[in-house]
Amino acid sequence: MGVIGYAAMFEQFHPTDLLKWCQLAEDVGFTSVMASDHFHPWTPQQGQSAFVWSWMGALGVQTSLRFGTGVTPPGYRYHPAIVAQAAATLEAMFPGRFWLGLGAGEALNEHIVAEYWPEPAIRLEKLMESIEVIQKLFTGKPVKYQGKHIRMETAKLYTLPETPPPIYVATSGPIMSERTGRMVDGIITVGAADEKIKMLLGRFEKGAREAGKDPSKMPKIIQLHVSWAESQEAAMEQAIKEWPNGGMNFPKQDIRNPEDFEAMAKLVRPENFKGRVLISADLEEHREHIQHFIDLGFTEVYVHNVGRNQEQFIKEFGKKVIPNLHWPEYQAVPS
Repeated sequence: MGVIGYAAMFEQFHPTDLLKWCQLAEDVGFTSVMASDHFHPWTPQQGQSAFVWSWMGALGVQTSLRFGTGVTPPGYRYHPAIVAQAAATLEAMFPGRFWLGLGAGEALNEHIVAEYWPEPAIRLEKLMESIEVIQKLFTGKPVKYQGKHIRMETAKLYTLPETPPPIYVATSGPIMSERTGRMVDGIITVGAADEKIKMLLGRFEKGAREAGKDPSKMPKIIQLHVSWAESQEAAMEQAIKEWPNGGMNFPKQDIRNPEDFEAMAKLVRPENFKGRVLISADLEEHREHIQHFIDLGFTEVYVHNVGRNQEQFIKEFGKKVIPNLHWPEYQAVPS
């Protein structure tokens, strides 16, 4: 059986509320949490942006769920050595439960350190160097690193888990998908057209096989944004109000502040969410939506309901969606 997870969105909700909802999510059948790592919300309306690394320690104590970041961009707000130390500490405290989700980042969160925000190719180079640093530090040996973008004087992690946490990388392009298969333990992506999904997974598996890995045993993770409410009108209204960035079908990595997203949100129309956010009051439609991505080969599905009705969403999904999902017997289950 695969993993159905709850997406804890720090852009929208107070960390204390998210902790309470994660406890509820565990009670009704969710088995893992993907927690966003933001400095800013997408729009001022969303209203929050707590520090996820403080919160995950509390989550580990309050629940028995697996959990990880979706996703942390190393090399800007955090030097990769700090990411490695934080990840190793959480896995040491909660063995087998923490996973480290990494990505290339967005200017919205990373420009705050007042460095030049690089072009996409440079961002990917920086991400790959950061992954290399983190993996070397996870060995427990002294590491000195001199890359094109990342530098580190001799450093060694002294608090280590028995087994390093798995590293999963968020990607939406073919080149990085293949690199992800070669370099790390699993892939994270978001909902897209079937043709693109199949291409990404195919390139990921190709990279894994080239590195001598068995891709059938590697987690394939997707985050799905949905808008569920008791009526179709309410579901559409909350999508436009609470998650307009979900209807912006253009690259957003270079936009620097929530106020710019707020201005762009005025242009978002209901049709812009098609293929990006499932907007429906029908729980069976939500079940079919999730099932479709399971059938495409994903072993872990994390669901983000964009509305403020989190408690009701969690309870209803626990009753009517989660028990009716069907996972292929051959799917890998992360340990």
